[in-house]
Amino acid sequence: MEAWRCVRRGYGRCVVGRGRYPMLPYQQKSLGRDWTTPWENLQKCCWNRHISSCMRWPGHYSRAPYPYFSSRHFSLNWRPPCLFESRAPFQYWNWRPDSLSQTSLIHLSSYIMNSEGDEPSSKRRKHQGTIQRHWEYICNHNKENTKILGDENVDPICEDSENKFDFSVMSYNILSQDLLEDNSHLYKHCRRPVLHWSFRFPNILKEIKHFDADVLCLQEVQEDHYGTEIRPSLESLGYHCEYKMRTGRKPDGCAICFKHSKFSLLSVNPVEFYRRDVPLLDRDNVGLVLLLQPKIPSAASPAICVANTHLLYNPRRGDIKLTQLAMLLAEISSVAHQKDGSFCPIVMCGDFNSVPGSPLYSFIKEGKLNYEGLAIGKVSGQEQSSRGQRILSIPIWPPNLGISQNCVYEVQQVPKVEKPDGDLTQTELDKAEVLETAEKLSSNLQHHFSLSSVYSHYFPDTGIPEVTTCHSRSAITVDYIFYSAEKEGVAEQPGAEVALVGGLKLLARLSLLTEQDLWTVNGLPNENNSSDHLPLLAKFRLEL
Repeated sequence: MEAWRCVRRGYGRCVVGRGRYPMLPYQQKSLGRDWTTPWENLQKCCWNRHISSCMRWPGHYSRAPYPYFSSRHFSLNWRPPCLFESRAPFQYWNWRPDSLSQTSLIHLSSYIMNSEGDEPSSKRRKHQGTIQRHWEYICNHNKENTKILGDENVDPICEDSENKFDFSVMSYNILSQDLLEDNSHLYKHCRRPVLHWSFRFPNILKEIKHFDADVLCLQEVQEDHYGTEIRPSLESLGYHCEYKMRTGRKPDGCAICFKHSKFSLLSVNPVEFYRRDVPLLDRDNVGLVLLLQPKIPSAASPAICVANTHLLYNPRRGDIKLTQLAMLLAEISSVAHQKDGSFCPIVMCGDFNSVPGSPLYSFIKEGKLNYEGLAIGKVSGQEQSSRGQRILSIPIWPPNLGISQNCVYEVQQVPKVEKPDGDLTQTELDKAEVLETAEKLSSNLQHHFSLSSVYSHYFPDTGIPEVTTCHSRSAITVDYIFYSAEKEGVAEQPGAEVALVGGLKLLARLSLLTEQDLWTVNGLPNENNSSDHLPLLAKFRLEL
């Protein structure tokens, strides 16, 4: 044990049995909390039996308090030893340290367990494989059309002609490096090297290249990385990029990128959710709305409105989330509105920090929400208990925000005062005040878009939830692609103000995974997937 303590603390025993000297050379390099040193240097500084008696092999828990060797540093003849007496004996007992090549590296983990029997969580250090995702075709359920991620065949489903326009959209929270480092407790299951931006960005770019979407909606795009790496890389792939940074201290934001070959840019409309004159809106989240013109032979092609956002995370501030969403919808309404009173096709992407079936999610899909008596922490569905939480106020946001309960910008009009022959009676004045107060105190929110979700959020055969994000604390769905669905017939209820919306047909979507699927590859991020979110991808058709 004394020899092992020396190895753990970075010291070797002296030949005479007394005193200690540093076991690791001065030139060792740090990688996060782990240390590496050439094997030949370590061999000179300590007895071989010290290492062989406490070694582990790749694929086992890397948080265990003993050194390990990366498989890429072994000769082909090495054999791993048995480490745990409580487990079934390993079949290879003839392993010796001298089977290592002289250029091998040894890796000493600095992780310290609470006790000798305290093993890492079962969610840590699974085998490192690749997750399998396939295309789910909505209009054609022929299994022969299923495409597994990794196939090199180009999918033929997207094609343009004079009477239709096909395009694909990706929504991807790529995990800002600053946010990763500020919330390192969420990534305890990850090896330190896979969390470095120098490792992560090539993987993210590889995914973007592979899927080759026509429109990218990216969240948590860090400003310095956007300017030096992300934007130049995407422009080299034929994308035009627009970016909106958050308005506070956190240096990330939202980006929308589209291919020059598919669209031309009509307008760029950033949305800032922070308002100095509205105490409720003291958070720095943002949105971005673009109006794009498809490049097709038909001159009568409508524009397409693409929106991207990342709403507030805080599960107990549903009032802020609903207000931010209302501001985004108001901007979309303004941008997508056409001269004939209808709206052009809409695609709304982002990290909404709300789960399927929550009041906020239902409001997006159904176009209405009565929030009277709704607890503030129940809006996003992230909080299981509403004990001790206050009820949403009516109205949620103040009138000076300039957005109505229908989620559109209010036209500021100076009230006209017409003085009749006789002054209004007190009864008439009281009646007018009551009507105005009732309108302002309505607990009904509405929007006039017919929006559907690309994903169904549950696997139809098992009912198991789909997952879009997975880290040490949770695995849930918070990312969405909503679109104005093509409706054959919309029954208009009496008195309802339903606007005509240009419809899109969903052709296909890239399948999502279960939490169990993701933990088989050690959750997110991992060696092949470098964000804690999965990219969402859909293919649409616009009938002309």
